[in-house]
Amino acid sequence: MTGPHDVFSHPPHGRIILLNGTSSSGKTGIARALLPLLDRPHFHMPVDGINAMRADDWAERLGPERFSEVLERTVLGFHRAVAGMALAGNDVVMDHVLREPHWLTDCLRLFAPLDVLFVKVYCPLPELRRRELARRDREPGRAEHHFPRVHAHGRYDLECDTGRFSSHECARRIAARISEGTPGTAFEELRAAESGD
Repeated sequence: MTGPHDVFSHPPHGRIILLNGTSSSGKTGIARALLPLLDRPHFHMPVDGINAMRADDWAERLGPERFSEVLERTVLGFHRAVAGMALAGNDVVMDHVLREPHWLTDCLRLFAPLDVLFVKVYCPLPELRRRELARRDREPGRAEHHFPRVHAHGRYDLECDTGRFSSHECARRIAARISEGTPGTAFEELRAAESGD
């Protein structure tokens, strides 16, 4: 069939737009603003949404050490859920806090067959502190703890500074990059760096 439905035809594998940043950096706001701007239907899959599928009190019930094991399995399962959606042909906006190096390594391995646009969502630390206090639903200091860790790997395809630009402005930049058709290369470069090539 030709005509307007052609916009939905795409390769067997979907794309992943991976938004990585600290807690309270604005990833979810960007994702919500981005979905209506994209050329094909995308699913927003946030790591917070996966964590919200559990009862709230498990951290207290299990204690820090045992709950960290649950969190680790949750994150690794999240990666596989995103990969499964994309491998089935769905396009995904993934919203993540890659605060552990092995989480990024896991994504690099799982997403190897897929088209990934890796987006840095940056926010200055004073603004992160202000947002965290204003939200009242986050543990104080979480964003500051994440701050030196989430971007330590260095490479991205695109950067968005939510201290300077609104969620909608950031979303328009990402959508413009997608519409250019320029593939993301950051994941390939990171894989090569890990393998020593």
